[in-house]
Amino acid sequence: MWEKIRVVFTIPELRQKIGLTLLLLAIYRVGYWVTLPIVDHKRMVAFFSQATAGWMDVIEQATLFSASQLSQATIFGLGIMPYISASIIFQLLASVYPPLEQLQKEGESGRKKINEYTRYATVVLCIFQSLFYVRYLAGVQTSEGPLLREGFGTFGWQLTAVLTMTAGTTFLMWLGEQIDEYGIGNGISLLIMAGILARMPHAGLELLQQTGAELGGTGGKIGIEKLLVLAALFVAVVGCVVFITQGQRRIPTQSAKHVRGRRVYGGTRQYLPLRVNQSGVMPIIFASSLLLFPQVLFQWLERAYPNSLWANVADVFKRGESYTYNLMYVLLIYFFCYFWTAITFNPKDMADNLKNHGTFIPGYRPGRRTADYLEKVMSRITYVGAGFLAVVAIAPSIVASSMGIGYNIASFYGGTGLLIAVSVAFDLVQKIDSHLVMRNYKGLLE
Repeated sequence: MWEKIRVVFTIPELRQKIGLTLLLLAIYRVGYWVTLPIVDHKRMVAFFSQATAGWMDVIEQATLFSASQLSQATIFGLGIMPYISASIIFQLLASVYPPLEQLQKEGESGRKKINEYTRYATVVLCIFQSLFYVRYLAGVQTSEGPLLREGFGTFGWQLTAVLTMTAGTTFLMWLGEQIDEYGIGNGISLLIMAGILARMPHAGLELLQQTGAELGGTGGKIGIEKLLVLAALFVAVVGCVVFITQGQRRIPTQSAKHVRGRRVYGGTRQYLPLRVNQSGVMPIIFASSLLLFPQVLFQWLERAYPNSLWANVADVFKRGESYTYNLMYVLLIYFFCYFWTAITFNPKDMADNLKNHGTFIPGYRPGRRTADYLEKVMSRITYVGAGFLAVVAIAPSIVASSMGIGYNIASFYGGTGLLIAVSVAFDLVQKIDSHLVMRNYKGLLE
């Protein structure tokens, strides 16, 4: 392995791409901590440290998905969530709005046009989201005073903060595109992965602080045997995530023979790969985001009307502590798995493409029969993939409750963060492998 890594850095072009990618990620991490000038940083930290669990869950989810820093009001406070939201909106519209669907089928030119629309929509979303966020901060009063510094609460300074956060997100979008074009890997995904991995040292330090030197643990400390179990469990969970993420259902295909002169072309036997986890991490993102709204709502009603029915309802929607919450989480994951697969996977178009290229599935006639077969196979493997996502999603809750550790630590044993990190890491390794194989070297995965 060390020899393969050495070979990677002996290739000048690949070395430059990796160096540029690391440089741009370092720029992102520097801007991640640059706060807005209108905010009192100490009061901001104290305010969010005393926030309720529901609001902190919202902030944690936004931070995880968007590489943002909402709890400290930085120039990259919105992260790339507006860009991701705009991309999802246009991807959904492309399946129901005919003009966008036609653009999507035009190839590279259509894709560039949709990307242009996505950028414009990102700026609009940034303006509205940053305006809402700044106005919210302006209305917060703490025991030590307002969050905004004295003299910075005017409309001009608030407008400056809105434009700064909008420019920050636009800059992150530009960083991602530069990584795509001149670096290596998917730029937006690498930004999210960098934000996830940056949380690992803090979580590891927190785990060590909770671990005692004795077996069984004393004084509320975690025993050394639990630490070994957690280490083994982490390796096992990562292995299972890799196995399912790379899992495929290979459907055999046969190409028709063509006789031209005295030569026979075609007739080869190939495979059509269908991913077991076709929808990626989107079902977990949608399900967890949807469950955050009733959680925050009922906790607010509980505080507004203490000793009422709302207290029992709020307990039902507590993440990781309620059986009902986990059950609803699993059901929503199954629903969004089939929903997202139905949007992104079109068996009719795939059957038509096979037919146009003179390829067929043995035992099934080209056209409608092939489309029905592909749809049946995809529905079955989606059920398996959804079950895997459900297990990964509730794994942090199970680990936290059974091992007696904090949820921030247990979140690295499953959930969206682990799936994103593994998927992006594999995509990065595969792109490095393509450069190595092109130069007649062995790939990192060989």
